[in-house]
Amino acid sequence: MEMNPKFVRYPIIALAIIIVAVLLNPLHTVPTGHRGVITVGGNIKSVQGEGYLLLWPWESLNIFNIRAEQADIEQAEGSTSDLQPVTTSLTVRYSVMADQVNTVFEKYSKDGNLDSYINTATQETFKAVTAQFTAPELISKRAAVSNEIGAQLRAKVAQYGAQIINIDMRSFNFSKDYMSAINEKATQEQLRQAAENKVLTVIAEQKQKVAIAEAEANAQKARADGEAYAALKIATAQADALKIQNAALAQNKDVLELRRIEVQLEQAKRWDGQLPQNIYASAPLPILNIGDKPAR
Repeated sequence: MEMNPKFVRYPIIALAIIIVAVLLNPLHTVPTGHRGVITVGGNIKSVQGEGYLLLWPWESLNIFNIRAEQADIEQAEGSTSDLQPVTTSLTVRYSVMADQVNTVFEKYSKDGNLDSYINTATQETFKAVTAQFTAPELISKRAAVSNEIGAQLRAKVAQYGAQIINIDMRSFNFSKDYMSAINEKATQEQLRQAAENKVLTVIAEQKQKVAIAEAEANAQKARADGEAYAALKIATAQADALKIQNAALAQNKDVLELRRIEVQLEQAKRWDGQLPQNIYASAPLPILNIGDKPAR
């Protein structure tokens, strides 16, 4: 029994198509964080986003990275405005801007890696910025130096179609002699401040002692003034009382006589009836009761 030629021919054709499709591999994928640059004969035809795409046999696909990349710049060198050599190390994180893929692909990188350009730009920027500051200012104004490096580097890498994400800068390194001089100066400054603080402490203590002494003297003076014032007031009051009594006695002689009688009466009350043994010429005689004797 002979087979129908159609049943033989069609499977062969289908198999041939599958083989050609597999060999040509028209289905491609653009990963996340990348762009697909399709070229024909070396010229850019289009830029495709993430996902699947079909290519003609005469088209080529270039996977271009737009994710964040990191460039490490070791021992960037510069010189300060006071001619002190300085070095540092930096880590620069950057990425190619999505709307600049065509330009970057044509001029700088086929895959989005711009490390060499970032390295050069960072070196140039570091030299330019450190030349604006003295060595002490690089240390004391580190934040301002870092901001200036960031501003200039962003402007410089923008011409490569890239953007700076962030910059990490290590500490500045100077020559050994200069660092020794800085340490010595810092030590002397600390000693000077300690001496000044001690002097200020002594002055403060002396002022405190003077203030205490003045306060005590003022308190003693106040007490003395108060006591003197009180004594004066008492003496004045007593003098005024005597003046009033004298004036009253001078104006009324009967009052004086009454006082004399009151004194004698008080003496009489106190006499015990005994005559004194010795009577001197100038001594007053006691009051004697010379009335009538009682009848026997």
